[in-house]
Amino acid sequence: MTTGAAQGGVTVMEPSPVAIQTKDLANRSANRTALLDAVEDVLFGSIAGVVGKYIEYPFDTVKVRLQSQPDGVPLRYTGPIDCFKQSLASSGIRGLYAGISAPLVGAAAETSSLFFFESLGREALFKLGWADREKGLSLPALWATGAFSGAWTSLVLTPIELVKCRIQAPGHGSGGVPLKPFGVIRDVYRHEGLRGFWHGQLGTLIREGGGSAAWFGAKETTTAAFYRMAAKNASSEAERRDILLKPLPLWQQAVAGASAGVSYNFLFFPADTIKSRMQTSPVGGTKGKNTFVQEGAAIWRQYGLRGLYRGCGITCARSAPSSAFIFMVYDGLKRRFPLQ
Repeated sequence: MTTGAAQGGVTVMEPSPVAIQTKDLANRSANRTALLDAVEDVLFGSIAGVVGKYIEYPFDTVKVRLQSQPDGVPLRYTGPIDCFKQSLASSGIRGLYAGISAPLVGAAAETSSLFFFESLGREALFKLGWADREKGLSLPALWATGAFSGAWTSLVLTPIELVKCRIQAPGHGSGGVPLKPFGVIRDVYRHEGLRGFWHGQLGTLIREGGGSAAWFGAKETTTAAFYRMAAKNASSEAERRDILLKPLPLWQQAVAGASAGVSYNFLFFPADTIKSRMQTSPVGGTKGKNTFVQEGAAIWRQYGLRGLYRGCGITCARSAPSSAFIFMVYDGLKRRFPLQ
């Protein structure tokens, strides 16, 4: 949204809060090397991803166990609370963090890739002339750069997700011994080759492409709403611009980040459910394995829409604080510790 101000009988459209924020980022990037911006995205994104992963991992373990329950037999878990109780009873709190080493690497890779490719997407819009660097990016453009970022990140993330899901899902170890990352990698490569690591890629692509559009878009939309509310109380244009160029209060940053996490997970959760089912299927070649559509149809026939959203509640519950911390850590590091 923009507001009009009369100057010499001509109405001049003022930039939106998001446009001012993205213009500030664009000008900042224009005065720096692309290498420094890339290093910041990777470094600060990795740190933010690791922080977020420690917060969300036990909930993610429960989500995968709920999603990967086999068809044709009674459900092992009646819901998230029951899954938590059974997991704690069988292996304690450490069991909920089983295999976190690979996901920590994955979280660092995923988050840094998201911010890195999102920055590339912004720059591409400027270079192609589809957006004006002086005006900054509109909200639809920010949703588009989020989708671009997620699509490329899915290629990085699918192998990491496959290893993580196999470790988290019950019944994949021998004699009750939890699987180890390198053991999973060795088995997948031995039986399925390099191609096996991208089993479930379509599900990751849909989840990351659509989900990342919602992740960045919801965060920026909520941020813009808070800035507009604050700017309404400004008594002058100078005061208004000063408000828009200052960071939001921490609680508002947290709300914006939390809205991003919930939007990311809820809108495209069925794709994640199908992906998890595909990636926790037994190792041993791709012959006989369901495709993305076949797996989705099987879940629909057995459980309907509810089956595709199994574990969604706990996923949204853990993603809200996780995404809030990710954005707060990343934005805070970019603001306070810019690389020179």
